[in-house]
Amino acid sequence: MRILISSIVIIVMGSIIGAWILNKELVATLPEGEVQSAHFHNGKFRNSVPSEPPTFGKTVGIFARYFTEKKIDAVPDGHVPMQQVTRAQLDALSVDTVHFVKLGHSSILLKMYGEYWLIDPVFSKRASPFSFIGPKRFEPTPISIDELPPIDKVLISHNHYDHLDKAAIKSLNAKTAEFLVPLGVEGDLQKWGVNSEKIKQFDWWQEYQTEHGLVAFTPTQHFSGRGIGDGNTTLWGSWVINTPQSRFYFSGDSGYFSGFKTIGDKYGPFDLTFIETGAYDSDWADIHMTPEESVQAHIDLAGKVMVPIHNGTFDLAFHAWYEPLNRVTTAADKQRVNLSTPLFGQVFNLEQPPIATAWWKR
Repeated sequence: MRILISSIVIIVMGSIIGAWILNKELVATLPEGEVQSAHFHNGKFRNSVPSEPPTFGKTVGIFARYFTEKKIDAVPDGHVPMQQVTRAQLDALSVDTVHFVKLGHSSILLKMYGEYWLIDPVFSKRASPFSFIGPKRFEPTPISIDELPPIDKVLISHNHYDHLDKAAIKSLNAKTAEFLVPLGVEGDLQKWGVNSEKIKQFDWWQEYQTEHGLVAFTPTQHFSGRGIGDGNTTLWGSWVINTPQSRFYFSGDSGYFSGFKTIGDKYGPFDLTFIETGAYDSDWADIHMTPEESVQAHIDLAGKVMVPIHNGTFDLAFHAWYEPLNRVTTAADKQRVNLSTPLFGQVFNLEQPPIATAWWKR
């Protein structure tokens, strides 16, 4: 009996120690020095509109839903339509405008007057810290990191696994000149091998004048965290890119809030908005928008053409994989919003934005 009890104690202690070591590797690595931000209090960043933190009971309830609630059409029953894109095709694009390519989920490739920029590049098979478990991609990206041309700038909105991909950052490091990240995220990038001189960190409303236009980091209503105990220790937000010829907005992740109107008043009107439209649920309504709220956010931003992102790539919620695109199409029609729904891999620009074709129904 003593041997059995001793064995159980050893197994339990080993499991606890193993979990502690694993979590220590997962949690955000914070940079040294004091954080200087009006949004940082008692070691945590805060939303401009206070939101109620999830209780233990609510967290357990959501966790239980994943095992008890039946999902309908959570993943496609066939291949998601996609256009492969090549390095030669990208290099042949003109350098007198801005070209865009949706790579999947919220990952966007831009050719900015000859320079290549990436926003929230996620190339891994899973939006997870593990290669064997977690939300799995429906389809590979339409171009690999190896085939990408040299990247001038990588922009990160926040540190969740479906937006900050450790493997992608490590692979992109050698071909990327500069990383633009929220406050606190630079710690992980340095840990993954990115030289601190290549990293520029941003607080909300901080601006950066580049060769081709103004870049600004703007607020969202969200949160951050990569492990247990590091919640909100790094900042989250959205990106504004304003060139002399056009203006663009990338939402990152956000619940609906008055900040969209503030951003639109300050930096809009926007020729093109990439707005989060997917992974919503009533259990986390304050940090992710419904498709109807996404359309309203676009209107608040004074956007002209809206491209819904954050969908069609991973199963991250309880709705059908195509539901966000159906609902956003209906809402855009009702609000008379110009919606553009390009295929993954489809190259487009403002002169010829793709029309709202329902490729997800094919």
